[in-house]
Amino acid sequence: MNRKISISTFILAVALNIRLFCGVYIHDEFAETHFFIKHKPTWKWKFYSPQGMSDLKFEDLSKEKQTEQKYFNEYIKDRGLSL
Repeated sequence: MNRKISISTFILAVALNIRLFCGVYIHDEFAETHFFIKHKPTWKWKFYSPQGMSDLKFEDLSKEKQTEQKYFNEYIKDRGLSL
């Protein structure tokens, strides 16, 4: 019984770490999906850029899309994953 609990705990810990430290982003120019490893943990899994390659300014976006763009810039663009 202890062995099953240990294995279950280990699997849960691995799954939690993958969820917190890995993610997927949609490239803002080519619309391709890429897997990446995050530099700090967050529950967010999927990242995309509401601005994309358009001429939209950050101020023109809604509050939700501004937040999404901040996440994209912090986790993707600032790390050089999507130039």
